[in-house]
Amino acid sequence: MDKFAVRSTEREECVEITQRVSEIVRASAVFEGACVIACLHTTAGIFVNENADPDVTDDVLAALDGLVPSGRAWKHVEGNAPAHVKAILTGSSVVIPISDGDVQLGRWQGVFLAEFDGPRDRSVSVQILS
Repeated sequence: MDKFAVRSTEREECVEITQRVSEIVRASAVFEGACVIACLHTTAGIFVNENADPDVTDDVLAALDGLVPSGRAWKHVEGNAPAHVKAILTGSSVVIPISDGDVQLGRWQGVFLAEFDGPRDRSVSVQILS
């Protein structure tokens, strides 16, 4: 298993991590298999979506904000209850196939860390399954 750090700079943002994941997969020398990418935090998530147009991730964040508004009377006293709920909605991990020694993503797909309680240093793990 490999781990790497991601530094977010905003309260909420989507940080693309596709290149780093791909580098780990290529270095593993696994030709066919899968990789599990996991966010090791409860107020951030991992997802796959379009990486060509940054407006898509802005729209994702706006939609999640509409579903989970910060202005609600949350019981969690730390003030980051919406971040916990948004992390549940995005999920904490994804599995991506490996073929020909690299991750198999569509032309417009990328892997993102979704930050909901930043800015923070986050840890991402990549487990290669052969």
